[in-house]
Amino acid sequence: MQLYNTLSADERARLIAEAGQRRMTLSFYQYAKINDPQQFRDALFIQWNTLDVLGRIYVAHEGINAQLSVPAERFDDFKLRLDSIDFLKGVRLNIAIEHDDFSFLKLTIKVRPKIVSDGLNDQTFDVTNRGVHLNAEKFNELVAREDTILVDMRNHYESEIGHFDNAITPDVDTFRESLPKIEQDLSEFKKDKNLVMYCTGGIRCEKASAYFKHVGFENVYQLEGGIIEYARQVQQNGLENKFKGKNFVFDQRRGERISDEIIAQCHQCGSPCDTHTNCANEACHLLFIQCEKCQDEMDNCCSETCMDIHHLPEEQQKELRKGQGNSNDIFKKGRADHLPFKKNLRDIRKVFKNPSY
Repeated sequence: MQLYNTLSADERARLIAEAGQRRMTLSFYQYAKINDPQQFRDALFIQWNTLDVLGRIYVAHEGINAQLSVPAERFDDFKLRLDSIDFLKGVRLNIAIEHDDFSFLKLTIKVRPKIVSDGLNDQTFDVTNRGVHLNAEKFNELVAREDTILVDMRNHYESEIGHFDNAITPDVDTFRESLPKIEQDLSEFKKDKNLVMYCTGGIRCEKASAYFKHVGFENVYQLEGGIIEYARQVQQNGLENKFKGKNFVFDQRRGERISDEIIAQCHQCGSPCDTHTNCANEACHLLFIQCEKCQDEMDNCCSETCMDIHHLPEEQQKELRKGQGNSNDIFKKGRADHLPFKKNLRDIRKVFKNPSY
């Protein structure tokens, strides 16, 4: 009985290319009580592996968080299997705006303590007392009001390439960092402002909205389905698109375009660019923004040092990596000191006081 992926990414990519079948990229999440996450995880893998589902899925006692690629011709079968699970019946599926047959190249299902690392003690507050969900139309109406504060619940490298007009974009590396920072910096507005938040697909806002209500924010709202669902509704209903740039996604695409604006810059030359890449030096693998010109000149590397290593024979590269582990730059996600053009990060309070941002 197969319970884990056995093909390399290259092998899977070749099979997808040979099959020539369109695949759909989608995501969903659901908070629910799962008594035996490991057993649930194994059952999911067996079921989805037979349907050629690929993706990255986290399962915990508190629920499931899934990002997937499904063969289009097997989508109906996939949906039937999903609906056969009581707490997933009718769950909202966030369908990608831009499809890519190679968005995922493995089926990885992991059991985690939480489906999103938030650093919260769920026993100290009511996690089901969430904020009011807003569709795209209601969201546009509410964020246009002067008594509304709009907060991006994503990390700096996500909001750097795209965000909503006048949104506060906290200077944080992780979701768990953003919660106390937002609470502290917006504490004086707990009673008299509408706190509206958004994220990629909605999952971070589910927990964050309950937390902010717990700490005293009285008027808490969240964008239902996140940026992904917002973009779909804007297209479907002909609404004004208030999102500028790209939506960062956690698959091989790294982003899908929501509007034509390019609001970021290449981290190496400073030209307008919003394309993330990973440094080709396997010992570095830094995530950063790189334009096509710099990609050609630097051979997809973040520095001349990395380029020199990348040009060495593969066996020599492996020898250099032995016992070294990953460079700390892998965790910096565009903040590495050797990148001459980095995002001009703003203090959260400064952004609020200058809503023309």
